[in-house]
Amino acid sequence: MVRIKRGTTIKKGRRTLFSQVKGYRLGRSKKVRDAATAMLHAGVHAFAHRRKKKGDFRKLWTVKINALAKESSTNYSTVISSLKKQNIKLNRKILSEVAEHNKEGFKKIIEECK
Repeated sequence: MVRIKRGTTIKKGRRTLFSQVKGYRLGRSKKVRDAATAMLHAGVHAFAHRRKKKGDFRKLWTVKINALAKESSTNYSTVISSLKKQNIKLNRKILSEVAEHNKEGFKKIIEECK
């Protein structure tokens, strides 16, 4: 049976690992075990924070809608509830974009709800 040397395969894996941890501090960018652990933890945090980002954006949309709603002497909850009662299907993302970039259009939407 022929002897198979795996040095090139091991080096390739190590090389890709080190390219992924480039810029990490101390041993995390130099030592294989530390680099592998750092990558594992980074992946876990990246997954969790991708989910968290969606909630953060929803909070931001709420703040934007509420800020302009208060200028029109109402508040966020009454705007959203009146939109649902009027069966106007605008989600919070679109409402916040309208509130930020087209204030007159947002005020018309609020007047439509009342």
